Amino acid sequence: MAMLGGGMGSPVLSAQSYFSTSTSFDDSGHRLPALKTKRKSSKAPASPAVIQDVRVTPYPDHTRIVLDLQRPISFTQHRHKTSNRVAIELQNVLLSRTAKAKLGDAEFPPDITIAQSNRTGPQSILISLNLDTIGDYKLLPLNHPYRLVVDVYPKIPLEEAQPATAAEPPAIVSAPPARARRPMQREIKTIVIDAGHGGKDPGAIGRGGTAEKDITLKVCLLLRDLVTKQLGTQVVMTRDRDVFVELEDRAKFANKQEADLFVSIHVNAHPQRVTKGLEVYHFGEASDPRALAVAARENGTPIESTGVGVQFLLADLLTTKRMEESQELAWSTKQALVTHLNAHYEVIDHGVKTGPFYVLRFTAMPSILAEIAFISNPTEERLMKTTPFLTRIAEGILEGIKAFMVPVNTAGMGVKG
Repeated sequence: MAMLGGGMGSPVLSAQSYFSTSTSFDDSGHRLPALKTKRKSSKAPASPAVIQDVRVTPYPDHTRIVLDLQRPISFTQHRHKTSNRVAIELQNVLLSRTAKAKLGDAEFPPDITIAQSNRTGPQSILISLNLDTIGDYKLLPLNHPYRLVVDVYPKIPLEEAQPATAAEPPAIVSAPPARARRPMQREIKTIVIDAGHGGKDPGAIGRGGTAEKDITLKVCLLLRDLVTKQLGTQVVMTRDRDVFVELEDRAKFANKQEADLFVSIHVNAHPQRVTKGLEVYHFGEASDPRALAVAARENGTPIESTGVGVQFLLADLLTTKRMEESQELAWSTKQALVTHLNAHYEVIDHGVKTGPFYVLRFTAMPSILAEIAFISNPTEERLMKTTPFLTRIAEGILEGIKAFMVPVNTAGMGVKG
């Protein structure tokens, strides 16, 4: 499921679950057969999912709340304009008696409230976080069994984070987020940055004539410079100019470099011009019909031959650890992008999804594919023609890489709870 938002820098305006369906298309904008899936699935509303239990576990640096779910759910989040709180709304969900009883326990954190909400109907749950006492938070939906993990980190006073000495006057600084103060323990020596498409393959083309291949190259060059300057990490690119590189060669190149991370940058498209926003993928079975269509478009393969067979999931390269780390890298990158961009633009967060992308399947290191915006949306096409927007995209991805390099307790599908 998609982890929506995180970070206290600015509100996340809207979001979607990774279980939502959408229209699919090819590079020429023609509709694909998967369109029928949405119409069939939207005929009858699903019965409410049930939160079967609520569990609270305190840790030295944060508190974890785990909602045990009957099945996958969708949710949105936003920050209140009049009060310093974040609201996470779980849609079409009910609390069980057991869950309600846990919420009344004296041990339940007072800065978090979970209650049935009537704002959008009687069958929704509202989780409210008090930002006066909470410095940061993370949302992590998990499968098998279905859970929603909410990690909250206490706000650290500025004087504690940056103590002043008697010899120097106190500096005016802003306290970094809790994760930034933890020692970096993941050793990342080499990062491969992959600019999607190129040469004879333009990728998706906007109505204004903008080609995906040009946008991805600009973002990747900016990201390369940022990573080199700020992290001192070796960066190699699958292409640094307008040339065509086969998908197979991209994966082989990354493996030959023995890279520690693989980050592929792409631009999305949709037949409906109003659709916009960003989403980040890691490898797996398509999480919804549109994820399959996006993978088919980026792979250059028909939808019917794009899926993942069990044999691939059992391959040596697809170790559990690599898949979990890919998921965590996708979470941290998506979260950082939303937080960083939200201060400047209206961000639509489509979350973290899984898809059978070729370059993610055959790379031997943690790998993600970021669809940074929709070139089919006139507003986002115009933005992608501007250097400030592309720079902020690159900065957001860099922040996601930084967050991944720091040990995170909510480490992908391996989270216990």
